[in-house]
Amino acid sequence: MSGESQRFLAATRLQPVDATPVWFMRQAGRCLPQYRALRERYSFLELATNSELSADVTCLPVDLLGVDAAVVFADIMLPLQGMGVDFEIREGTGPVIAEPIRSEAQVRDLRVIPAQEATPYLFPAIRDARQRLAERAGLVGFGAAPFTLACYLVEGRGSRDYPHVRSLIHSDPELWGRLMTTLTEVLARYLTAQAEAGADVVQLFDSWVGVLDRATFTRHVAPHLEALIRRLRPMLPVVYFSTSSSHLLEAIAATGPDGVSVDWRLSLAEAWPRLGPGRFIQGNLDPAAVLAPWPALESAAQEVLRQAAHRPGHIFNLGHGVLPDSDPDRLRRLVELVHEWGPSPAQRPAS
Repeated sequence: MSGESQRFLAATRLQPVDATPVWFMRQAGRCLPQYRALRERYSFLELATNSELSADVTCLPVDLLGVDAAVVFADIMLPLQGMGVDFEIREGTGPVIAEPIRSEAQVRDLRVIPAQEATPYLFPAIRDARQRLAERAGLVGFGAAPFTLACYLVEGRGSRDYPHVRSLIHSDPELWGRLMTTLTEVLARYLTAQAEAGADVVQLFDSWVGVLDRATFTRHVAPHLEALIRRLRPMLPVVYFSTSSSHLLEAIAATGPDGVSVDWRLSLAEAWPRLGPGRFIQGNLDPAAVLAPWPALESAAQEVLRQAAHRPGHIFNLGHGVLPDSDPDRLRRLVELVHEWGPSPAQRPAS
């Protein structure tokens, strides 16, 4: 490979790059007029479960913004379809499960089937996107980490602090462990199949893990996360994303991801030594900075780049997803700024 895909993948391997690679979480929708036009005709799940449309949306940001990686257009809830769990995605609310998992019988009834049978539409979309992207960009596979998927299963919908989840962990740790073991197996199959279809990297989204204290994370979540990462790493690099979780950073690193996404609440200058050597880092511009006038956005982005200090293994990203009111032209200009920052002479690849 060459070009932008190699730039992105080189950063995941801590290798020299010609420019800092950049992509944005939730770049494949929300703020793009082309995506909004599709959403006027199709629901979110209709787009995510239609192979051709999913591939179209996956590739849009590469064509429109010039980013170095595309992320598979999917939803973290999709594996639940094969598990026999009914859910819907409500506008303004997010995922909603009609019958939250609260009992041993419900955990026992969860199905574990081949990923190609559970989500057959996803893997043709990945193969199509990989072919369309060619060497223009890397392709990031997409899935929940076991804890965050368990949060939706147990709570039934998004929550501020997931009291039912935390209660289950403490009141019935054996049942919690069986649920997490089942989810780990389902996600391992789901994400392995993404790698086989053509994903270059897989990102685990653990959006709600910050509600846990470190002891609970280490005892009841980390072993399952580590088992999942161990299954995936022989095939492709794994990057772990979470928010409001700086108190867990060292424990997260100990589970073995190749890279860690850091949100805007923690500076890269502080995060890097805490993560330790041999790991790439992704982030971490405040998404709200994109809504600010260009001089303020430029300054904020340059501060992130200064903190990265041309270390090998920095992938510029936001600390969370693109906000709906973000201006695509401003995102495109941000991509240009990051690329123009360039590597230090010592980090330039040999010509």
